[in-house]
Amino acid sequence: MAPLRVAVIIGSTREGRVGDGVGHWFARQAAQRDDLEPAVVDLAGFDFPVRYPDRPTAPMRDFAAQVGRADAFVVVTPEYNRSFPASLKQAIDYAYDEWHTKPVAFVSYGHGSRGLYAVEQLRSVFTELHTVTLRNGVSVDLLAESPEDRVAGVTPMLDQLRWWGLALREARALRPYAS
Repeated sequence: MAPLRVAVIIGSTREGRVGDGVGHWFARQAAQRDDLEPAVVDLAGFDFPVRYPDRPTAPMRDFAAQVGRADAFVVVTPEYNRSFPASLKQAIDYAYDEWHTKPVAFVSYGHGSRGLYAVEQLRSVFTELHTVTLRNGVSVDLLAESPEDRVAGVTPMLDQLRWWGLALREARALRPYAS
């Protein structure tokens, strides 16, 4: 069976962000497994337009294609003002059908709440996109711990992501999804 293709999406584009470190740390954890094929999708590497254009730009099409190729997602998000960053919402909206019937897990970080308010809001967004969001996640309080302190949460989350990812990949192959 082919490994599950997992897009690890780094949602922060701020200068001085810690999201790239958290995202790459998580991708290294996932890469230790033979049943997963993680690929980092860093939003800071895309030259997205400031306004939503009449026609998709090349970076928008590239992002949507990467979402389309993935079997599953891990969204790495900070929490800003009890929510997730606008850069992440903008990118999410550049794909639609490409998200359908795929599982989404979350790695969040912040101060105190560990980014869980951002995850709570992202669950609503991804439900609207016909995904399955996972119960287990990894969350880091940047004032009290490092991502390495949360490594115990990685395996249960990846086990769930693999189960849902394989089940939904098989279902999509047997029966096209119509929304």
